[in-house]
Amino acid sequence: MFSLESKNAIVTGAGSGIGQAIANALAKQGAVVDILEVNLDGAAETVSTIEASGGTAAAHECDVTNQAETSAVFEKIVTDRGHLDCLVNNAGVAHVGNVLDTSEEDFDRVLSVNVKGVYNCLKAGVAHMKKSGGAIVNIASTVSVMAIDDRFAYSTSKGAVLTMTYSVATDYCKQGIRCNCVCPGRVHTPFVDNYLKENYPGEEAGMFAKLEASQPIGRMAKPDEIAALAAYICSEEAAFVTGAAFDIDGGFTLLK
Repeated sequence: MFSLESKNAIVTGAGSGIGQAIANALAKQGAVVDILEVNLDGAAETVSTIEASGGTAAAHECDVTNQAETSAVFEKIVTDRGHLDCLVNNAGVAHVGNVLDTSEEDFDRVLSVNVKGVYNCLKAGVAHMKKSGGAIVNIASTVSVMAIDDRFAYSTSKGAVLTMTYSVATDYCKQGIRCNCVCPGRVHTPFVDNYLKENYPGEEAGMFAKLEASQPIGRMAKPDEIAALAAYICSEEAAFVTGAAFDIDGGFTLLK
């Protein structure tokens, strides 16, 4: 089940964390994976891992906030591969702060990557997919539909990702394009470790335990768990699924 043989996939921000896990999962299921990243070292590491397991992947330097650059990279990939079947919009940045703590620069940066970046990739991806259909997975968040402390800009951006998902699913259903989003809760990625190191030096272990305890299931998600859901959504087994938002949060939304 969930075979992606003969499928071509683009994954943004796959140089680490959730994106890296998704790229690996899609390749494991047989897809050819093209990675769009500003961090080429991380992207190269992902490509090496995929190739070491017998898969096929390539890395492309791309700033998804730049529409012309993004469009050109998509065009090159589709020209080389012949078609685009799967698009995973994972590239994003985080920000901690309430409305008073959030500077205009911070707000613009978060929306530029998390909203405009997704828009640019949707625009480029749909233009190619409308010819033969395809599956799009946007990485949203539980904060797309609920509030937690000090996530003003981030929540704003992820709310937009959710509604962009609904819009594309509605507008292009008849063209065979399925568009869904995944709404993770806390996931143990390098971002979490770096955040704790920077903000709680010497107290990382205790704060990590508190973050895990805040999930009803008793721990954070693993990137591979998010990736497995993305692989399902991209597969033919999910052919009847579009316009859906998948909570994968260890029961966190049950607390609100």
